[in-house]
Amino acid sequence: MPIKILDYSVESLSDVAEFTKKIALENGASSAEVDITVSSGKSISVRLQKLETIEQQNDKALTVTVYVGNKRGIASTSDFDSSAIKDCVLAACQIAKYTAEDKAFGLADPLLLAKGNKDLELYHSWNAGEDTIINEALACENSALEFDKSINNSEGAQLNTSESLFIYANSNGFVNGFPSSRYSLACSVLGGKDSSMQRDNAYTSARSYDDLKSPNEIGKEAASRTLKRLNPQKISTGVYPVIFEAPIATSIISSLVSAVSGSNLYRENSFLLNSINTKVSSTLLTIEEDPLLLRGNASTFFDDEGVALKKRKVVEEGLLKGYFLSSYSARRLGMKTTGNAGGPHNLIIKDSSISFNDLVKKMNKGIIITELLGHGLNMITGDYSRGAAGLWVENGKVQFAVEEITIASNIKDMLQNIQGIATDRYTNSGKYTGSILIEGMTVGSN
Repeated sequence: MPIKILDYSVESLSDVAEFTKKIALENGASSAEVDITVSSGKSISVRLQKLETIEQQNDKALTVTVYVGNKRGIASTSDFDSSAIKDCVLAACQIAKYTAEDKAFGLADPLLLAKGNKDLELYHSWNAGEDTIINEALACENSALEFDKSINNSEGAQLNTSESLFIYANSNGFVNGFPSSRYSLACSVLGGKDSSMQRDNAYTSARSYDDLKSPNEIGKEAASRTLKRLNPQKISTGVYPVIFEAPIATSIISSLVSAVSGSNLYRENSFLLNSINTKVSSTLLTIEEDPLLLRGNASTFFDDEGVALKKRKVVEEGLLKGYFLSSYSARRLGMKTTGNAGGPHNLIIKDSSISFNDLVKKMNKGIIITELLGHGLNMITGDYSRGAAGLWVENGKVQFAVEEITIASNIKDMLQNIQGIATDRYTNSGKYTGSILIEGMTVGSN
């Protein structure tokens, strides 16, 4: 039986997409593409062992892009009625008449489009009743509150469920799509007293509810993290090695991705221009893009333009092997699309076969960063400065918490100074990385 969300199936959305393309071509578009998404989800939050909110989200969106020669127009609607779709298409065609020409506009090369289907196990229904979902959230928060007497308040626990269908179609004959699901559970608690109160949280996300960490595990993790932040102390300003805890280390990978993404490259807004086959990091860094990862957070077998995808090495032992390009950015650069319209797909960062505890011992003296504040990266120069909080380490062991510090360097130097990547891989995002040890960052303390 076909999967239906908001009474739509992949087949019925395909019909809507084909109708939209037909109207676009009949009204003067030389080519067109359509993106349709329907989704339904529920969010339940509890606080101090009482139900706080229940939210139901149902969304529909259709976006049509028309090309009139080298001109482009885009319009969207949430109404899938035929008259509303016609109005949407006509609006896109009207917009195209008044936009500037750009020779890089246009659909992806038909020879690059995906064929057939691949089941990447992205959809997993969870037919739990509302009472079950509430009880799971309550159990999560309860395990945090009972973890230690120092945990004395809560910002609550939240459980989210979401199911969606999407279709992409273009006038080169491509039409395909698939269902997907996502579940997440989070808990945030407070500990300490008076002016020395601290808070922290824990979070888990997966395609299948069965793949989430248990409510008990998330609650205990939130409480444990909060306790580690109690009684922060001052440190001296200086240059120290720094470990970016795995969830925070994803930001380092994101900075690298941004620097070698098409939009920043053709605008020359990047500290890594003309860097293919050059050494951009320590030899310890290897990044593989795996769009076909089963149950992956960013898995798909075609990108936002229908281009077929496959595994590839982006960075191999420090050497940059590829950019992240869409058809548009590739044309601007005189290159070929890498299938990254819509962004990267599951970046797997190879670890250094070292546990987190051993990474801390290797650092010996320095800081574990557990929180970053602000956005302090200059994409052109690579200069990096962020507010932070974390844990001070001496003799390979955590000594106390630190807060209100600033860490600074240049992202190019940070990448080159990677000294180890732990096996504690973070799996809640499309960047699967362990904690990263970076040598020699300037740490400023009040």
